[in-house]
Amino acid sequence: MNTLLSAFLLSLVAGLGTGLGGLVAMIRSPGKRSYGFLMGMTAGVMISLSFLGLVNHAWEQGGFWMTTIGFSAGAIFMLLLDFIIPHIRFGEMETRNVDLSLENNAGSQPNHRRRYSWGRLHERNHIVDYPLLRTGILLAIGITLHNLPEGIAVGASYMYTPRFGLFIAMAILLHNIPEGIATALPLCKSGVYKWDAFRVALFSGLAEPVGALVAVLFLRVFQSLVPASLAFAGGVMMFITLDELIPTAREHGHQHFTALGIICGSIFVFLLSGIFGV
Repeated sequence: MNTLLSAFLLSLVAGLGTGLGGLVAMIRSPGKRSYGFLMGMTAGVMISLSFLGLVNHAWEQGGFWMTTIGFSAGAIFMLLLDFIIPHIRFGEMETRNVDLSLENNAGSQPNHRRRYSWGRLHERNHIVDYPLLRTGILLAIGITLHNLPEGIAVGASYMYTPRFGLFIAMAILLHNIPEGIATALPLCKSGVYKWDAFRVALFSGLAEPVGALVAVLFLRVFQSLVPASLAFAGGVMMFITLDELIPTAREHGHQHFTALGIICGSIFVFLLSGIFGV
């Protein structure tokens, strides 16, 4: 199969994890402990993927200088993206606006100005909490920003070897499920219909195929930069994990569940690595 098409399909499967998470949020909303465990699990997947997979292979193929530069560039790139593009990070959303567990909280009623601003969206979805709706939308933008470099990771890994690309895609698929839950929950609480919240979660994952296509097209021309691109993706993943995922997982105080989630996510990556032999 064509390399471009294969990388696109793998990243599409990985990106569909956010849609699966949105579906889970529609069926059953996690409590605080469950949410801490799930976010810990996605952090464990990211940490293990970054060092066991991406950075390790970049080091073997490109040496420590290329790996160091690529890893640093990835982390700095994500930091700049956080500053440049307006969105809400997980932790900001929780401390400023809402508790993510869907225990009954009273939504703020919209005033006339807000009702006019949101227009048809209010009529279609019966919005009851406009600040929370805005939070959900900005959070979806933030998760979309996460998914773009994750797609680059899938594309670069596939260019390294198809088996390694499949391994990365399957691990990111699991990682994306809790992020899809986090995307759909505030939208559901704001009054958005569950199916609309699911669609937002689903579409936020479609940035991954875009990132994969960019990576494959670029690395076809500059094949010598494959190790650097692996390290770059590792730097992106570590920044997201340390800056957002772990602080959010610990937000509600259930540190033991967060730790168990990180361990379970890591174990999943270890087993997947053994199964795929990478």
